[in-house]
Amino acid sequence: MTNQPLAGRITLVTGATRGIGYHAALSLAKAGSAIIAVGRTQGGLEDLDDAITSMGGECTLVPMDLKKFDGIDQLGAIINERWGRLDGLFGNAGILGDITPANQVEPKVFDDVFAVNMTANYRLIRSLDPLLRKSEAGRALFVTSGVAQTHRAFWGAYAASKAALEAFVRCYANELEVTNIKANLLNPGGTATKMRAKAMPGENPDILPQPEHVAPLIVDMLSPGYDKNGEIVSFRHTDYFKG
Repeated sequence: MTNQPLAGRITLVTGATRGIGYHAALSLAKAGSAIIAVGRTQGGLEDLDDAITSMGGECTLVPMDLKKFDGIDQLGAIINERWGRLDGLFGNAGILGDITPANQVEPKVFDDVFAVNMTANYRLIRSLDPLLRKSEAGRALFVTSGVAQTHRAFWGAYAASKAALEAFVRCYANELEVTNIKANLLNPGGTATKMRAKAMPGENPDILPQPEHVAPLIVDMLSPGYDKNGEIVSFRHTDYFKG
């Protein structure tokens, strides 16, 4: 592979088995980064590994349910022992829960949505921040959604989890001003993923951006030269969006 701006870097991607996470991992690997791929589905991780290794990249697979928070702590220790640092963190994994009135959200659904969308990302920051600080240019990026700000009816649990994530990450970013780390959020907007299909059944996915269209922006935002911090970037408001 040629033209590898991320050569020598190590990037962890959650939700790497499909959709935006899968294509982000591929693009990051193509740009030269070694990938630590986290996902629940062994087969999906193996498909990603095959795709990355076939183009000469390096991929380490971590089958993990992010709701098992102790595993995130263990992951930090393993990364420290093997590599001694982490250059990029892409907190992509998320679940939708149910699109339903606020007074009908089941407690388990609510707890699961917050566990994956918010608490897991807090635990990733807690576990991996020391490793990002050992990088010459640590970069952290988390996926948010427009509903965190628009407060769409029936999206209460998901919207609240993303609003909480935005607040937490931006507080974290303000703490990073005198460090080598930058932390930002990405709102990909409507994208042709399985989550979108669940949320919007009947919508024609061909009219939406594909996950691979968002991946170049993710590579940019996880690159050493990206100097924004504490920003919420909308894919549709960047030059990467071809609407």
